This record gives sequence, structure tokens and C-alpha cells, in this order.
Amino acid sequence: MRYLWDWNELDHHWNNNEFGEVHDWLNERWAQIVKDSPAGDKDPDARFMQGLAFAALAIYFTQVGNQESACLFLDDALMILPQYKPSYMGIMVEPVLETLHTLRPVISLLGRDDPCPFQPFAYNKLIFDRDQSNA
Repeated sequence: MRYLWDWNELDHHWNNNEFGEVHDWLNERWAQIVKDSPAGDKDPDARFMQGLAFAALAIYFTQVGNQESACLFLDDALMILPQYKPSYMGIMVEPVLETLHTLRPVISLLGRDDPCPFQPFAYNKLIFDRDQSNA
């Protein structure tokens, strides 16, 4: 089942560093998929949305100085998102993974409440695969 969501809203939040809103947007749609799909949270679309939500939380938590949570969510995202390369649901996965791979070794060396090591934190923007964005 394909959902008709306004991906521009996700794009806006992600590219404007509003990762709390990114998580909320993804979580709302994840819950809809889980409710509607016979596979529940095992549905591939749900897993993808969950992986993106984990990535958003990792970025959010590192920015607010919660490196312990950032590492946990980063690791979760890195377990899920590679399965969806190069793109899924119209979203290019590699730019997200590049950000996570850049962030992971640095924050793993930080204390749990240390500030974000990147000031300002430059993360890859959300990029859509225009060939699949309407699939």
C-alpha cells in the first residue's frame, strides 16, 4: 500500500534542522503503516520510516548534548537504513547514511552529556529520488 503524504513537509523540517519535528512527522506515519499493514511493524515501509526516525533522533540528541542517546539511535538507524539503499519511498538513503557514518566515530568518544562536536553541525540534506518519489 502506498500512502499519499506531503513529503515537502518532511523535506522542510529536515533541511531546516527541525529534527524533533522530523521525528514526530515520521512517527505519525509509521504508526499509520503499522496500524494498516498486516505485517505491522515488520512492514518494509514501517521499518524504513523507523530507520529515518532513528537517524533524526540521533542528530537531534547530539545537537542537544545527549550523546548517549544519540549513539543508541545512531546504531539503530545504521542497522536498518543500509537495507534500503540506494533509495526507498523516493528518499535517497546514502546522504543520510553519510551523515551518520561521519557522526558515529566522533560521538562514540564523547561523554554522555558533552556538547555536539560539530559547531555548526553540517549534516546532509534530505534528497529525493525523483524517479521514485511518486511511486
